[in-house]
Amino acid sequence: MVQLAAAGQGFLLGLSLIVAIGAQNAFVLRQGLLRQHVLAVCLVCALSDALLIAAGVAGFGALVEDHPALPRLMTWLGAAFLAAYGLGRLRAAARPHALHPAERPAASRLAAILACLAFTWLNPHVYLDTVVLLGAIASGLGGGWFPFALGAMSASFAFFFALGYGARLLAPLFERPAAWRWLDLGVGLTMWTLALWLLLGRHGAG
Repeated sequence: MVQLAAAGQGFLLGLSLIVAIGAQNAFVLRQGLLRQHVLAVCLVCALSDALLIAAGVAGFGALVEDHPALPRLMTWLGAAFLAAYGLGRLRAAARPHALHPAERPAASRLAAILACLAFTWLNPHVYLDTVVLLGAIASGLGGGWFPFALGAMSASFAFFFALGYGARLLAPLFERPAAWRWLDLGVGLTMWTLALWLLLGRHGAG
């Protein structure tokens, strides 16, 4: 019973950490709407989360706290990547005669995977929230740390696959190029907002 409760706690906490709209989720949603490399994208995101959760449970969070330069480096790299990706989406939204995404050449699977890795591993809050927070909670559970970690990992797999494959339910709304322009505009502004938030947060933290 204790093991089951720990697993449930891990699932709910893990879900609460990833369900908020962010750069990674926006990318997965867009790939799901395009139906391009959805399996690869969902797997990379979920497996990356699993590795980060495992690292947190293994005590990597203490290492992050002892080496503040790591989150600082991730902040600058992450902000630069978000700004560049956001610019690409804003430029796509501004093209008056852009083709419907289904008519454009699909990005390679490697490009999609590399983007997933960047969205995940260049996000400094992944290390501070997922690794440190989950690691700290798991350390106080005694023998319940293993089901707690499995629960948190399960939440990542459930969420990303539901988002990636569930996005196709919105496909009728995106039959017109205008809808994709609005999506690209929203994604681009989201990326720029997150990049600015990262930089302002880092500046404020000294």
